[in-house]
Parts: sequence; structure tokens; C-alpha cells
Amino acid sequence: MPSNFPCHRPRILLLSAYDAGSHKRWREQLVASQPDFDWHVLALPPRFFRWRIRGNALTWLQEPALKADYDLLIVTSMVDLASLRGFHPHLASTPAILYMHENQFAYPDSGRQHSSAEPKMVNLYSAVAADQVLFNSAWNRDSFLDEAYRFLDKMPDGLPDGLISSIREKSQIVPVPIEDRLFIKPDKAVNGQRPHLLWNHRWEYDKAPDRLLLLLDALTAAGQDFRLSVVGEQFRNRPEAFNLIHERHRERIVNWGYLESRANYDCLLAEADVAISTALHDFQGLSVLEAMASGCIALAPDRLAYSEYVPAAQRYTSHANDPAAEAEAAASLLRQLLQQPPEPCMPQAWRLSQLQKKYYKVISATLGRQTVS
Repeated sequence: MPSNFPCHRPRILLLSAYDAGSHKRWREQLVASQPDFDWHVLALPPRFFRWRIRGNALTWLQEPALKADYDLLIVTSMVDLASLRGFHPHLASTPAILYMHENQFAYPDSGRQHSSAEPKMVNLYSAVAADQVLFNSAWNRDSFLDEAYRFLDKMPDGLPDGLISSIREKSQIVPVPIEDRLFIKPDKAVNGQRPHLLWNHRWEYDKAPDRLLLLLDALTAAGQDFRLSVVGEQFRNRPEAFNLIHERHRERIVNWGYLESRANYDCLLAEADVAISTALHDFQGLSVLEAMASGCIALAPDRLAYSEYVPAAQRYTSHANDPAAEAEAAASLLRQLLQQPPEPCMPQAWRLSQLQKKYYKVISATLGRQTVS
């Protein structure tokens, strides 16, 4: 891409307040793909969630990098942008882009944490304070705006007119890109008799491993053979469903646990036949997109962001409140797909080479410069 900044590269401060896997990957990819800008990055480790989202502005209060001047701020959805600008008045007039990886209004309740409005308010205040709000999916944007409206509607008084509308007007959809190297044409046919099933998500309750267990049990009961890889980032506490999956289906397991090698993971994406999601929450679904780019058939519930890229014929009926019914629907659809496998559906619009240009235009426009045509 030709540069529109011949005199000097604009200085951009990029802040990630909870630098979990997808956040880290996004910021590293953004910096690497936009060499026309002079990047300065601050990131906080992904632990102590409630303290991170509420306390990041205090953590960075005496940070030397925040004493400098910048042409643009880019912050993730965990950053308390409103407080940050208040603590550092010289940054109050610096244009700011808020990147919404997720939103706290749409997280399902795990039943394990004390409910608090604080994380939601951080998201809301940051969206108000930002000049531009980017969401990684339309579902993320719509769930944020709809739930924020309902949240504010419960407040007794003192609300400004048109607040949610003003956020909507400055919002755009710009997904986290998929590396071009992952887009490969499969050189094998889907194994309809004994498919290699891949479940590649974080090992947490919101990815619904209990529903995966029910799906696998339903397939077994129907006489459908399969091989299985269950991989993804793990944490100290993990749902019991994983132990039950390993116990009941150990003879079918090909890969189990976190793959340290990215090369090995990429090989797995290319080898698997069907990428499965059972998620109750997924704001974009990078793991499904990567698998689709690598030639996998996607099997996902008809909810969340999946309708934006998973073909309708590969989305099973969503029964959010009835896991058993949903498992039967997923098993039935999977068996149909295996009888007559569809052609791989490559998510071309999510390619880095495509989205790289869009990020450049958004950044340039927010800087107030002429954008690339």
C-alpha cells in the first residue's frame, strides 16, 4: 500500500489492558501489517479480570509512555479510555479508536462470579469517549448496543438523549483478520465414514464442552464412528465435561489439550474434516474461521456471530436452554453433511490481505488524513 504520510509516520499508542491470546494476536498482527505508522504498545497480562478492567488506568497512571504525545490512541475494549483521558489531560484531545473484541453486556452468567455493573460501565464509558468504535462482528455490535440500551433504560434519571444512537453512528465492523497462509485448498476428500472432528476453543464453560459431550454421545448412539481432536487454551479450573469426554471417547482421541507448536496446530486444521462449535458465547469465532480457511466443514449453532460466515446448511438449530435437544440437532445435521459433504466455504473477506486495507483506511480517516482510494 502506498503511504499517505511522506513527512513523518504518525505516532500511535496501542493499549491492551487484558492481553489474552486473541487480543495479543490482533495487536501484533495490526502493528506488523501497518508499517506506515510509528507504533508504541502497552499491554497488561491476562489475569485478575475484574481488577484489570476497572484498574488499568490506575496501573498505567505513572507509565512514562503516557506522558508523551501521540497522533492517535487505539485501545481494546478492556481499556478504561474515559479515565485514561482524564488522568492524562494532554491525551484528551488525541483521536481515539476503541476496538471491541467483546462486550461485557453479552457475556453469559457463569454463576461463579459476583454480578457487577462495573465492567459494563467501563465498556460504555469507553465507547462514549472514543472517536471511532470498531467491532469484530455485527453480532458483537448489535448485542452491545441493544443490551446497553436496556441497561440504561433501567436507570432512574440523568441520561443524555441519543447516547446509543451516537455510538452506533461512529461504529464499524472490522474483524480480526485470518492470515493468508491458512487459506489452503484441501487435497483430500472428507472422510464420511470416520471423520476427524475438531473442537478448538478455550476450555471454559462459555464454550459449552458439556454440549460437545452430549453431541459425541449422540453420534456414538447413532452408530457414527469418528476420530476426535479437542484442543485449545486451558486454565487452572476447567469444566468436568472434559474429563467425561476423555473417559468415554479416549479410543477416538487424536489430539488432546493445548498444542504448543503453531505449526502443529496449522497441520491439524488442514487434516481435520469438521470443525465443531458448541459455544454459548463467541463474539467473532476465530477458531472456526481459521478451520474454514484451512478447508474444514464448519458445524456451528445458529446463533452468535456464526450466521455471518457459516453457511445456513451447516448451522444446527439453536436450543440455548435445552442442551440435549441441541445435541440431537447437531448430531443429525452432522450425519447429513457426512453423507453428502459440501464444498469448503472459504471466508475470503476475513483475509489479512483484505482487511489490512480496511484497517489502514480507518486509521487514516481517524487521524484526519486523506485515505487510500
